[in-house]
Amino acid sequence: MSIPVTVLDYGIGNQLNVLRALEHCGASVKVVQKASAADVEAERLVLPGVGAFGDGMVELRARGFDDLVKRFAQTGKPFLGICVGMQVMFDASEEMGEHAGLGLLPGRVRAVPATGTDGKPHRIPHIGWRPLVPSAPWEGTILGDVRPLERVYFVHSFAAEPAQEAVRLAHVDYDGIPICAAVHRDNLYGCQFHPERSAETGLNVLRRFLKP
Repeated sequence: MSIPVTVLDYGIGNQLNVLRALEHCGASVKVVQKASAADVEAERLVLPGVGAFGDGMVELRARGFDDLVKRFAQTGKPFLGICVGMQVMFDASEEMGEHAGLGLLPGRVRAVPATGTDGKPHRIPHIGWRPLVPSAPWEGTILGDVRPLERVYFVHSFAAEPAQEAVRLAHVDYDGIPICAAVHRDNLYGCQFHPERSAETGLNVLRRFLKP
């Protein structure tokens, strides 16, 4: 039996790739473009995102998704934010000014440092495949079927810095700079990487998210 999943489309995401990946993993996906079309009884909610944090928050508010996500977070049902969808889970971002987020998790989104710990410049945006490193135990989480150091795909210039280390589920090393790669608290999950573009490892993340 397929698992019902609602995906929020607010104009800056990569919904098609996410939809296809979820369906490949056995989900029955409903894509909605405004809060009034969202099923309040949704079993799982996914918030993708590609682009700028501020633009994303403007669209989330315009479509009523900000309140919808906050209400859903209180139901205890699984929620997943992907890339910018993960970043907006935090209190605020410093990308092109100061922008308030959804405040589901304490912390801020800041620019990925332009140099490694050796002082040498590295590529910004941070793009490519990186091995995931545990920041907390993965058992019982969406990373439960992922082995440490399996590689996933990133493309971003800003990254979340959780105020509580317990929220950080995984990180990657970018020339000595630890970048938050995944977060978790209660029913809330976020991936800075793109599971829909991370081959079998990414599909295993989505399959775990879909498990009862």
